Amino acid sequence: MLLRLNETGVPMKFVFRLEDELRANPNRVALTQALTLNVSKPNVGLKGRHGLFGSPEWWASIQAGKMPLLFIKGVVQRTYFSGQNERGANNTLDLKLDDGSVRAVGIYVNNSEDVKFFHVGSRVSIVYALDELKLQPANDGGVSYSKIALEMAVSID
Repeated sequence: MLLRLNETGVPMKFVFRLEDELRANPNRVALTQALTLNVSKPNVGLKGRHGLFGSPEWWASIQAGKMPLLFIKGVVQRTYFSGQNERGANNTLDLKLDDGSVRAVGIYVNNSEDVKFFHVGSRVSIVYALDELKLQPANDGGVSYSKIALEMAVSID
């Protein structure tokens, strides 16, 4: 596990692990890998620089620190539904980070009942893999990444 919950100072619970999600939905791995390997779509999908999505090589790149990771932690300021489909359960939250800035973050859970743990005042930690996209560069001239949630944890009462 990448998130170190014993260092947070408050009791926390893992509510999302990509490994569990992919085990439950192996078709996601197959579709993502097929898009990476599709040479007729040179500007769509992941580059595969650190291995094919979800493969043992991909996970090893994450564990070895070869793939860039983004760690975010903060306190929930607001939870809400975002999207264009019919309104559903809250799927987004605004996190106040330690530096005082606020960042919108998706809510990721393996069990839909765990959404109840996300409320104003909860502490949240999330880690993303920054996997390079085929289409480069990013609008700012840097590297264009897909931000893939790997783990998410929330404080529990």
